[in-house]
Amino acid sequence: MAAEEGQVISCHTIDSWKEQLNKGNESKKLVVVDFTASWCPPCRFIAPYLSELAKKFTDIIFLKVDVDELQAVAAEWDVEAMPTFLFLKEGKIVEKIVGADKENLHQTIIKHSASAPAPAPAPAIQ
Repeated sequence: MAAEEGQVISCHTIDSWKEQLNKGNESKKLVVVDFTASWCPPCRFIAPYLSELAKKFTDIIFLKVDVDELQAVAAEWDVEAMPTFLFLKEGKIVEKIVGADKENLHQTIIKHSASAPAPAPAPAIQ
């Protein structure tokens, strides 16, 4: 399943999940996974915002996993509340956010994103 940059990719099978995870590992890109559920109001609240972030941070892989559809994946990653966002680098969790907190989500993406602007160098002392 090919996805265009700037999209949130929904993983509906274990195979598609593993494929996307492997892509992230091989490319050494940050992978942001939204563990969601169709019956979860905060998940529906945050979904459009996640799509906006995916358009803005095109060098990050954004994945969406429905915990009812892929219970084994949710269990494997110890997801117990929705939404849960996992930030993965090379297959390892670098951060986890539980809840639909737009500001925290945005700041964490900036913190772990390779595309985040580097801090300006300190001025050289003459």
